[in-house]
Amino acid sequence: MTISSSLSAGVAGLNANATRLAAISDNIANSGTFGYKRATVDFESLVITGNAGSGKYSAGGVWATTQRLIDEHGPLISTSNPLDIAVSGRGMLPVLQEGFLSKSPQERPMLVTTTGSFRTDENGYLKTETGLMLLGWPADADGHVASYPRDTATALEPVKVQVNQQSGDPTTEINLGVNLPATDTQYGASGDTLPLSVPYFGNLGTSETLEISFTPTLPAASGDPATNTWTMTISDSASSGATIGEYTLVFDDSRTNGGTLASVTRLSGGNYDATTGTLDLTVAGGSMSVAIGKIGDPSGLTQLSDSFAPVSITKDGSPTGNLTSVEVDVNGYVTATYDTGFTRTIYQVPLVDVPNPNGLISKSNQTYQISAESGSYFLWDAGEGPTGEVVGFTREGSTTDVAGELTNLIQTQRAYSSNAKVIQTVDEMLQETTNIKR
Repeated sequence: MTISSSLSAGVAGLNANATRLAAISDNIANSGTFGYKRATVDFESLVITGNAGSGKYSAGGVWATTQRLIDEHGPLISTSNPLDIAVSGRGMLPVLQEGFLSKSPQERPMLVTTTGSFRTDENGYLKTETGLMLLGWPADADGHVASYPRDTATALEPVKVQVNQQSGDPTTEINLGVNLPATDTQYGASGDTLPLSVPYFGNLGTSETLEISFTPTLPAASGDPATNTWTMTISDSASSGATIGEYTLVFDDSRTNGGTLASVTRLSGGNYDATTGTLDLTVAGGSMSVAIGKIGDPSGLTQLSDSFAPVSITKDGSPTGNLTSVEVDVNGYVTATYDTGFTRTIYQVPLVDVPNPNGLISKSNQTYQISAESGSYFLWDAGEGPTGEVVGFTREGSTTDVAGELTNLIQTQRAYSSNAKVIQTVDEMLQETTNIKR
């Protein structure tokens, strides 16, 4: 009978509103939880009698469907920890539960999250207080990250930082700006060799030196013009003083390009690249590029006036330094900074994107797992494709609107009371029905 269906509808209403109350309670309880995504409850009607004009109606009731709005973004909140990171925009950080660290990469279940407060543990792993370890692709010794498959997480590994690590930055490039005296290539000059020592940093952080000598070529007779020609010899202290390059330099004496290089002829050693103005030398530790200037370039080697002067000598590299800080930039690169000023990329953290973020399976600690409803994931470089940027010194706040949840709480309380009143009314009507026999 329809009165019984009313009782069932009332009970269904109580259950549905109880579910909504649970979601509201969870949202309010996590209003201060970083990275929390609020849950919503929608009501769907159940129809038993659908024929118009049937003369009677049976209540179907209601049922509740729940959803977590993972694609909503909370406010970004500044912090003082450089490894407090959040995603500004689409995409999530790949993380691993600490308990699966001993598993092989193929057996590790990857989780994702939008924010985390990471710090190094006793083994140097970047980890949150709840045991979530940040995942990334390792960089090589030069700070270069290789190309890895983007549809699988097997190449990802927990980001590990050696806090007591020392690192050296070997010199690979030297820019040589030196002025040679034009008077030394004239007849009657002394013809003395001009020495120049250029220190550089070796592969092991040691201090090495390039010994460079410039020997002028003198005219044969007193009436001959200046030769404007020098022989440059380069030796390496790390190679026991062996000569690693010898070149003939001829300088221009025209009015437009006077004092600049006119030609460079290799006698031995690495080639001279006229397009870049560099010598490709090989020192004991490997290859080294020494820029002496392009033909007609006044910023490299010059021959002017009567003074020998190193005008500008610069080089890369640094001595051995101690690790001072680790940060994550907007493109997801984890950069280590040393007390010598040297910085090096040690990992790249990609951003995980799925077609349907709301289809992810919710886990504890604001983490989520890939599911059939979310679709297959893809690993993007942060800031590329549909993904946003990685922001350091930042946490993502909760998406809970407390004022809105309190309003929903009042509505749910009223709806629950109304459904309870329906059950009470049906109970009284059934009691009247049983009293007919009296």
